[in-house]
Amino acid sequence: MKRDEDSSPLFAENQPDDDDRHTSRERERSFWSYLQLTCPYFSEESRFSLFFTRTSLLILFIVIITGLFSISSIWKSLNGPYLCKKDGIVLHCPRVKEPPSLWENPFSATTSWKPCAERRIGGISDVPPENGTNGYIFIHAEGGLNQQRIAICNAVAVAKIMNATLILPVLKQDQIWKDQTKFKDIFDVDHFIDYLKDDVRIVRDIPKWFTDKSELFTSIRRTVKNIPKYASAQFYIDNVLPRIKEKKIMALKPFVDRLGYDNVPQEINRLRCRVNYHALKFLPEIEQMADLLASRMRNRTGSSNPYMALHLRFEKGMVGLSFCDFVGTREEKALMAEYRKKEWPRRYKNGSHLWQLALQKRKEGRCPLEPGEVAVILRAMGYPKETQIYVASGQVYGGRNRMAPLRNMFPNLVTKEELASKEELAGFRKHVTSLAALDFLVCLKSDVFVMTHGGNFAKLIIGARRYMGHRLKSIKPDKGLMSKSFGDPYMGWATFVEDVVVTHQTRTGLPEETFPNYDLWENPLTPCMCKA
Repeated sequence: MKRDEDSSPLFAENQPDDDDRHTSRERERSFWSYLQLTCPYFSEESRFSLFFTRTSLLILFIVIITGLFSISSIWKSLNGPYLCKKDGIVLHCPRVKEPPSLWENPFSATTSWKPCAERRIGGISDVPPENGTNGYIFIHAEGGLNQQRIAICNAVAVAKIMNATLILPVLKQDQIWKDQTKFKDIFDVDHFIDYLKDDVRIVRDIPKWFTDKSELFTSIRRTVKNIPKYASAQFYIDNVLPRIKEKKIMALKPFVDRLGYDNVPQEINRLRCRVNYHALKFLPEIEQMADLLASRMRNRTGSSNPYMALHLRFEKGMVGLSFCDFVGTREEKALMAEYRKKEWPRRYKNGSHLWQLALQKRKEGRCPLEPGEVAVILRAMGYPKETQIYVASGQVYGGRNRMAPLRNMFPNLVTKEELASKEELAGFRKHVTSLAALDFLVCLKSDVFVMTHGGNFAKLIIGARRYMGHRLKSIKPDKGLMSKSFGDPYMGWATFVEDVVVTHQTRTGLPEETFPNYDLWENPLTPCMCKA
C-alpha cells in the first residue's frame, strides 16, 4: 500500500487498505486538512504530539481538581470554619496539648506581695470608752450571702469613720433569697467581735436603755435614708454623724454600696480587708463540711488530683436581668420576653429596642457565658476531658439541654449535692446562706477558679485568692474577645486556641495596680497588701 505522505505516525506502513478504513481515513484527512488551512500549528506531523498533549492536560486537570478537593477537606477538618462540630445538643472540639502551667499560676513567682491587713499584735486600742462613743449605728445587710458580707465590712468601716458603736448587723430577708438566717447562724460572732476589738466597738444587740426597738426598724425619725451610693468618708462626717449625735441610735437604710473606695482613707480600706479576710469567719461546722467536700474533689480519681471550681451564672433571673440574647427556640425566646416584661417593665418598655441592646452588650462582654461557651473556652485552654470540676450554680436556665455541651465535654462535673449525702447536707438546708457558704469555701480552696460572669460571689473569691497568696490560678474570661470569636463564622480552631491562650496568660488572678473607682473586693492590692 502506498503510504500517504500526510498520514499519522500512529499507523504502520503495511496496514491493509479496506473500504471502511479508507472511508474513515478520508474523513479524518479532510478534517485535518481543514485545520491546517485555518491553524498552521495543527500540521500532520504534530498530530502525535497533540494526542499526548491533550491526554496529559486531561490527566493533569483531574489531578489538580482531586488535589484541591483533598486539600480543602484536610483544611476544613483541621481548621474548620466554625470552632467545634455540633452533634445535636453536644459539641465536639479537638483536644489541645496541655500546657505545663495548666494547674498553677505561671507568673505568681514574679510577684512579691503579701497580706498586710491583719490586726495589730500588741498595739494600743484607739477605741474610745463606752461613754465616749458618738452613738450607735444599725444596718440591715440585704441581698445574698456575699452582698451581706460586703455590707458588714462597710458597716464596720463607717462606724470607725464616725467613731460610733456598731450593733451586730441583721441579715435581712429579701424577695429572691427568702432566708431567715441570722448573723450567728452563719458567722462566728465571738471571733468577729474579738478580732476587731481594737478598731471598733461592736455590741450583740440594741442597748437595753433603748426600749422601743421596733422604732429602729420602722420609724423615719430613726433612719438615715439620703446616703448616696459610694459616698465618701467626709459625707458621713458632715451629714450622718450630726444626726447620730443627736438621736444616739440611728439605722442606715438602705446600705448597699453606700461607701466608696478611692474617696476614703487608706486605713479605712485596710480595715475593710481586715473584716473581710480575717474577722468574718464561718461557723466551724461550715468550715469542716467545706474541707470534706474539697477533700473529696481532690480524691475522685482514686489518687490525689487537682480540681477546678466553676461559678456558672446562668440562672433564669440572671439571663433575664442581663437582657442579652441567647440561643434557643422561638418558644423559649417568647417566654423569656414575657418574663422580662413582667419583672422589669421599665427596662422592657415595648421591647423594640432590646435586640440592638443585646448586640451591644454582647459586643462589650457584658453577657453571661453559656455553658457551651464555657466548655469551648476551657478546652481551648488545654483542660482535658478528665478534668474534675466543682460547679457552684443555681438552677441553670434551660436545664439538661443547656448543660449538655459542657457536661459532655467535661463529664466529671459535680455539685455539692452529688459529693455529699442528703443526711450530710440536711443541717445546712435550714438556711440558703449556709449552702452558699459551702460553695464559697470549696471554690476558694480549688486549684483553679473560673468565673463566667460578674457578681459579688466571683469578685470576693478572686479577691481572697489574690490576698491569700495569688499562687492559685483564678481565670476571668475576656468575654468581649470571646464574643467576637464566637460570632466569627470564619474563625478556625487553631486561631481561636491561640487567641484564648495569649489573651488569658495574664488574666490569672495576680494582684493588679488599682485605678480610680476600683473594686476593693476583687483587687485588694493597694490598701491591703505590701511588698514581701
